Amino acid sequence: KKEIIIVGLFTSVTYSRSIQDVPYLRHKADMIVQQSGFSPGGHDYKALRHILERFPRDELFQIQMDQLAHISTSIMRLQQRPRIALFTRNNTYNNLFSCLVYIPRDQFDTKLRIKVGDILADELDAKLQNFYANVDDSQLARVLYIFSTKTQIDEKWNFNKIERKIQESCRAWSSRFADICDEIYDDQVQCNKIVQSYKHAFPEEYKARVQAKHAIYDVTKIEEALASKGGLSFDIYRASGQSSKQVQLKIYKSKQLIPLSDILPILENLGLRVMGERPYKVDVGEDKKQTVWIHDFLMEFKRLDQPVDLKKAKPLIEQALDKIWFGDMENDGLNKLILTSLLSWREVSILRTYIRYLHQIRYVYSVRYMEQAVTENPKISRHIIDFFKAWHDPSNGDEARVKAAGALVALDHGFDDVESLDFEKILRRIASLIDATLRTNFFQTDKDGQSKSYISLKLKSKKIKDLPSPVPYREIFVYSPRVEGIHLRGDKIARGGIRWSDRHEDFRTEVLGLMKAQLVKNAIIVPMGAKGGFVIKKSLKGLSREQIQKEGIACYKLFVSGLLDVTDNIVNGKVVPPKDVVRRDKDDTYLVVAADKGTATFSDIANQISKQYNFWLKDAFASGGADGYDHKKMGITARGAWESVKRHFQEINHDIQTQDFRVIGIGDMSGDVFGNGMLLSQHIKLIAAFNHRHIFIDPDPDPKSSWIERN
Repeated sequence: KKEIIIVGLFTSVTYSRSIQDVPYLRHKADMIVQQSGFSPGGHDYKALRHILERFPRDELFQIQMDQLAHISTSIMRLQQRPRIALFTRNNTYNNLFSCLVYIPRDQFDTKLRIKVGDILADELDAKLQNFYANVDDSQLARVLYIFSTKTQIDEKWNFNKIERKIQESCRAWSSRFADICDEIYDDQVQCNKIVQSYKHAFPEEYKARVQAKHAIYDVTKIEEALASKGGLSFDIYRASGQSSKQVQLKIYKSKQLIPLSDILPILENLGLRVMGERPYKVDVGEDKKQTVWIHDFLMEFKRLDQPVDLKKAKPLIEQALDKIWFGDMENDGLNKLILTSLLSWREVSILRTYIRYLHQIRYVYSVRYMEQAVTENPKISRHIIDFFKAWHDPSNGDEARVKAAGALVALDHGFDDVESLDFEKILRRIASLIDATLRTNFFQTDKDGQSKSYISLKLKSKKIKDLPSPVPYREIFVYSPRVEGIHLRGDKIARGGIRWSDRHEDFRTEVLGLMKAQLVKNAIIVPMGAKGGFVIKKSLKGLSREQIQKEGIACYKLFVSGLLDVTDNIVNGKVVPPKDVVRRDKDDTYLVVAADKGTATFSDIANQISKQYNFWLKDAFASGGADGYDHKKMGITARGAWESVKRHFQEINHDIQTQDFRVIGIGDMSGDVFGNGMLLSQHIKLIAAFNHRHIFIDPDPDPKSSWIERN
């Protein structure tokens, strides 16, 4: 057997001339057309001739007749129903391998050409030497790939499987998305709606990174964001191949892109470090009128001793993100406990409430330092929450004492592992405050069955160490991200007003001083002294007077509601405890929220709240109002104090209604006792007045006129 090898290069004419001008190629083409059985001059005859004419010229020289016949007729069928098709040929010496790939022209682009080449190289374990792309007026684009092979390629390889893989990988993303929808949605109407809304909604960079089957989950979260009031939803997950310290977060926000400066501090306080972010703009609907942004963050856990159980942490983190974003939870360092202790956002708020109370009683450590003590001891923080729940969870019933004892034992053992003495002091102090807590509204829900946005703690003040004097009989501390407030009582039956304070750092100190003064004022009447005060935590800068007043009323309502949440009621002569509140004290039904500085016009508001709670004091709850009496106009408080004045002068035989006498006023002229008291006798002479800003002195008062008339 002889073998003839011709070595050389074809001239350019070989590629430009018709195969009819090249005898060898003409002979091949005639044989193929003759074997096909097509009628000369017919449509199929001409189509086959055209395919052979356009066939890669080098391949046409080298390919065997039977293989050429199979490929050319297969290409004819592709013209009728365009799809991706693969045809392969191994050369005689088996060191080069040809792959002829046909792709529908409307799908073909450079990225697709590269993707197909990568798939073939990977499947054949071969190296791409060259490629030749051809796009003409045909429905199909053609690419010829030439590979050099490391090992001999077996013709029995499953090239059909490789072809299917190329077809699936290069198939239009929208088509794959539609097929996935058909598989998932049973309701065909819903399926068609989703397909029409989303098949062209995602940008190309999204399609390049996210498979169609995974996009369905994004569609669910996008729909959730569009349906929610705030236009927001979250999804935290771990992608395949990521380490236990890595995690990803997708935030779905309708209409607007989220500024990174708004979200990064929140993630940092959760104990997450952001490594990167990819935003995607999704235009939803056939008309693309609804826009949703997908923020995809790559993050890793900071300072984590052990891997996070993402299955348990996922709902906790997502709910916390929602609460922080909408202002129901504060954004501070305590939020790290959600990951380290697997605490819910509400459980973290318990610790935050006690830390804020410690700050108000002038505890020696700063808020930030106390937060650090809690977050660096996550196990003890978990035990502290267990201790709180043991005492106050209504579901514990008679087992509360036993559970509390168990939690206390766990706490004692945990304190042995605290490295810092300061931290141990802080943690023990928080535990002692829980022990001094008589009631809480933590387990109550609102009318929608949701947890309340504020937490109330009723405390036995005498059980709290190092409180500044005078130590109240009871106090109620109310905390929320929007408002904080305190109500102090000198005894079981005590009355006094609630003021709108502007002393954010020490409003309890202010209220304590006012309560002390109220104790003196109320010395001769039955109720002891009481005072309350609240601060607005939202910045009021730039707000109008009406907006400030609106926020003040909203915060006042939250504060007063927090007081009533832990106060007993009287219904038909019987004491009725508040719902879902464990009482560690006896019946306590007396609560009055009279007007004070900043709340003089709030009596009707307080009485509305009282009506909602069906509180037994009715209008007396706010000491009057539109439907009751105006205690300022009637001078009720001044009249009570006046009885003490009258008795004093009777004992020294001085008639204050007919004889002049001189007095010194302490406080505000517009106040109940001072201002109204000056009106109760025509013979009163004010020689000096003191308040927190000024001192007025009249060294030689005219006995014929009072200081008020002259000043």
